[in-house]
Amino acid sequence: MRGIALQRVFVSLRLGKLVIYLILSILLLIIFSILIIGIENKGLKFGNSNENISKYNLNKEDILQNDSKTPHIQVYLAKENKIVDINLEEYVRGVVCAEMPAEFNLEALKAQAVAARTYALAHMKEYGGTKCSYAKGADICDTVNSQAYMSKEERFSLWKSSAAIGYWNKITDAVNQTEGEILTFNDKLALEPYYFAVSSGKTENAVDVFASNEPYLKTVSSLGEEAAPNYKTTNKYSFNEFANIINSNYFKAKLNSKNIKNQVNIQERTSAGSVKKIKLGNVVISGSDFRSIFNLNSANFKITVSNKDIQIDCYGYGHGVGMSQWGAEAMAKAGSSFQQILTHYYQGIKIEKIKDLKW
Repeated sequence: MRGIALQRVFVSLRLGKLVIYLILSILLLIIFSILIIGIENKGLKFGNSNENISKYNLNKEDILQNDSKTPHIQVYLAKENKIVDINLEEYVRGVVCAEMPAEFNLEALKAQAVAARTYALAHMKEYGGTKCSYAKGADICDTVNSQAYMSKEERFSLWKSSAAIGYWNKITDAVNQTEGEILTFNDKLALEPYYFAVSSGKTENAVDVFASNEPYLKTVSSLGEEAAPNYKTTNKYSFNEFANIINSNYFKAKLNSKNIKNQVNIQERTSAGSVKKIKLGNVVISGSDFRSIFNLNSANFKITVSNKDIQIDCYGYGHGVGMSQWGAEAMAKAGSSFQQILTHYYQGIKIEKIKDLKW
């Protein structure tokens, strides 16, 4: 009887241990699940955006939602000195990831995708466009002479590895959700869908910058861009440095470093604030030319002459015509859709599908 009693005790102990092991296993599983969920919910924040990058890492495929009927474009890759044939939607994805920060709001990225797609068609003869003169026979090149383009491999090498997949999938969403959409004006392709980085509060009339008088490229307000890295830049020069730069480019100027203050005069500005004409000694040049020789970010600048040097304060970044990318981001953060962004910056345009295009 004693042996049987001992056996019952041993069995009870074993069962007790199994119950304890089972309870501990369940507790560990619950704790582990909570930790995993907590980590995922923290996510990775896009710069100034409130979006959670983790959602772009889940259940996403690295494909574009287009078919064999999607047009192809020939792109000249300057660094590799070769021409490649690329599916248009794939090309647009490469442009968006090169031209606009992936941290930007999805609606801003979608606006960029539509502008980039339109710009591409504007350089394809089959859509009434003109090939880029720097593309060596291709439709377009991948430099600032057209619009920048990067392959997935190149773009990933420049992004933080922890964020790359989320960024790429986010840009893919922007392209997929605007697939085939372009800008038209008066039922025809908008052939000059210009865009640039940062405005100084207003965009420029195209006629003041490119001598183009497209009705959809008029001055509009562009607010909320003060946070942009290149919103304002300042450069200082000694009187001798300034005079030497001017005289070496315009020998007729004959700028005298001892009397700079009376020899520098901004004569005319555009409605958006950029310099149209500036007098330098004996010559009058355009604000664009002045920007070029001093390597300024824009032609919107002011000059202050003190007792010891000359200070140039420059506002904005780029030519100022069309859509401001940082302005698009500001609008998107304020709740505007990509359609609202585009119709604001391109006055009177419509957003249509390529298949409905007339030319």
